[in-house]
Amino acid sequence: MELDEFARTALPGLLAFARVLTADRALAEDVVYDVLAKLYAKPDRLADVRNGEAYARRMVVNEYLSWGRKWFRIQPHAQLPDAPGVDVADGVADREMLRGELARLPRRQRAVLVLRYYGGLRDDEIADELGCSVSTVRSHASRALAALRIELTTDETPARKALPS
Repeated sequence: MELDEFARTALPGLLAFARVLTADRALAEDVVYDVLAKLYAKPDRLADVRNGEAYARRMVVNEYLSWGRKWFRIQPHAQLPDAPGVDVADGVADREMLRGELARLPRRQRAVLVLRYYGGLRDDEIADELGCSVSTVRSHASRALAALRIELTTDETPARKALPS
């Protein structure tokens, strides 16, 4: 498959994956852009792998994890207030609340949860993606879920009350 065709077909999925991983649309777009730029710089990378989408997804995870070391690239931006009179559906509110809680987690723990629950990967596949052991993946997942449970039970906002314990 040509790189242009791959970019057109894989871009929506990579952007959606990166959006969940980063909890920030702008950062997700930047991470995916950097990954595609790296692929365009060395187009033979995709020719050597069996599953190009899995390879690109792993590149997205690695690029995202490296952004913590590239703090100078992150630009602050103003948060716009919600428009008055706009009714937000419960599902959207729950997703946004979950994204906010995921954003509080350390990067590796967030990456493990996103790969497991959004990406649908098994622990051994996540370990391969992150370059760690299966027990480390399970440890990150356990700690992340415990932190989410604590956060979800201590805050008494209406959206959080609706979540099952």
